[in-house]
Amino acid sequence: MLEGRGGMGELSPGTIAALGGLLGGCALGFAARWGRFCTLGAVEDVALAGDSRRLRMWGLAIAIAMFITFAMYGAGLIDITQTFYLATPTTIVATVVGSFMFGYGMSLVGTCGFGTLARIGGGDLKSVFTFLIMGITAYATMSGAGAYLRLFISARSEPPMENASFAFLIGDMTGLSPVIVGMAFALVIVIYCFSSASFRQSPRFVIAAVIVGLAIAFGWFVTGYLALDPFEPYPLESFTFAAPLGESILYVMAMTGSSLNFGIGAVAGVIIGAAVTTLFQKHFRWEVCDDAREMRRQMMGGVLMGFGSVTALGCTVGQGLTGASLLAFSTPIAFVSMYAGSWVGLHKLVHGSVLEPLKQVLFQRR
Repeated sequence: MLEGRGGMGELSPGTIAALGGLLGGCALGFAARWGRFCTLGAVEDVALAGDSRRLRMWGLAIAIAMFITFAMYGAGLIDITQTFYLATPTTIVATVVGSFMFGYGMSLVGTCGFGTLARIGGGDLKSVFTFLIMGITAYATMSGAGAYLRLFISARSEPPMENASFAFLIGDMTGLSPVIVGMAFALVIVIYCFSSASFRQSPRFVIAAVIVGLAIAFGWFVTGYLALDPFEPYPLESFTFAAPLGESILYVMAMTGSSLNFGIGAVAGVIIGAAVTTLFQKHFRWEVCDDAREMRRQMMGGVLMGFGSVTALGCTVGQGLTGASLLAFSTPIAFVSMYAGSWVGLHKLVHGSVLEPLKQVLFQRR
């Protein structure tokens, strides 16, 4: 138990973490519904419409989270070297395979795990089905039948890395502090994002990106605060929506035999934040699958996202935002693989084949 810390002495670290996840999750749910913050939506805009605004929104959120995270590390508030992204990263093969599977599954479902929760908050019942499938698959991949395949894919052939972050790598090569490197990277990304006039003229996207970036940094702050406890240190983490989906299902089924944690609070927070937002917007409506074919896509996509996200140690939020805020080595690999998987899936759904779109991409300048 934590004692003498701002009146929270009666709460366990897991409960405090869950409350922090709940608060930050509500902010993320608001950003998803009000600001249209969606990974697949950003990919669709770029791949099918040539509109990069939502991709820049994603970049701005990363930059804000990155700047604040490295500032907190420099101030001694958190120790990012203790996160699993930097201390025990997965293999390149696992990151590529898992992220590609996740991206393809995302295209089948129409959103990612985070977006699925936001849709549930808007009354989408087919997303409840996807949530259950993805959560069960994710948990089975962690410690059930799917773990055997995950361990096979994740079998380490490269040597383990220490401080697997570009900030530390560049710092070692140049003699600069990783804090300076991380904050400089963040500023460069901000400049790139605002180099687009159309993005600068989209205040809703900018505000949503700021909210998301602050939420990711808030997650690091909350768990970093708990990690300082000498008796019950809590693992340093921020938002991801892979394993927490399965943990949330397990907690609902066996509450007396399991404990609250940051991820469970985050899952509930996104749903609540999205629900409140859609109710205020008067956009809440019940939705179901149109036919069995759509339900099959939701099921297959949920399986692919559940297995892929755990294998890659993160989803679009876990790797794409939380990992990116640390400049983790795995993030660009995961991002490119997710983009490739979703690109293939989208064109397969829209055109029935990826060959013609691929030819256009490869030979459009000839």
